[in-house]
Amino acid sequence: MPEHNLADYEIDAENFRTPLKSNAFEMDDESKISLISDHFTSILNILGLDLTDDSLKGTPDRIAKMYVKEIFSGLNPANKPVPTLFDNHYRYSEMLVEKNIAVFSNCEHHFVPITGKAHVAYISKGKVIGLSKLNRIVQYYSRRPQVQERLTIQIAEEIKRVMETDDVAVMIDANHHCVSSRGIQDIGSSTITTSFSGKFKNVDTRNEFLRYIGQ
Repeated sequence: MPEHNLADYEIDAENFRTPLKSNAFEMDDESKISLISDHFTSILNILGLDLTDDSLKGTPDRIAKMYVKEIFSGLNPANKPVPTLFDNHYRYSEMLVEKNIAVFSNCEHHFVPITGKAHVAYISKGKVIGLSKLNRIVQYYSRRPQVQERLTIQIAEEIKRVMETDDVAVMIDANHHCVSSRGIQDIGSSTITTSFSGKFKNVDTRNEFLRYIGQ
């Protein structure tokens, strides 16, 4: 893995950062997978599961690979999407909205899923972005232990940084399985978070965005 430090991990503002140890990037992925597998073997043994059973014997390795390579892959800055930008030759000056982007994250309090949709918009100041890159930005920041408020801000700040514009809106509407599968066990509620900046602070512009996404 290339060398990284926390200062260039992501957004400069300290409040936006995912909490990470100073040595978070010293260990390579394969070493992490090996250690996580060992720890999950201990956890499953403590729970009383028989790891010699055909269905269970590979579970610690599967969990470890899933954590590092899939659902928490957004912790590795090597996986950060590289934006594809184009000159706005056609002088498109209205908002661009990408809605219903799938969100799959995990609550950092209980490590259970957060699932929902993200809606993002920006107004160009000279550049446009390949549409799939907006999806990849959402995916990258979702794939780490999260709280929804921070996730919303991280997505918005990254789009602002990449697009060099303050005119960005982000809304996430998500279900938290720490609410539906444990505790209160409320399966009907969802959580909405927003980030509006630049021209989206204007009521008319913000309401136009909300109409487009059906809010």
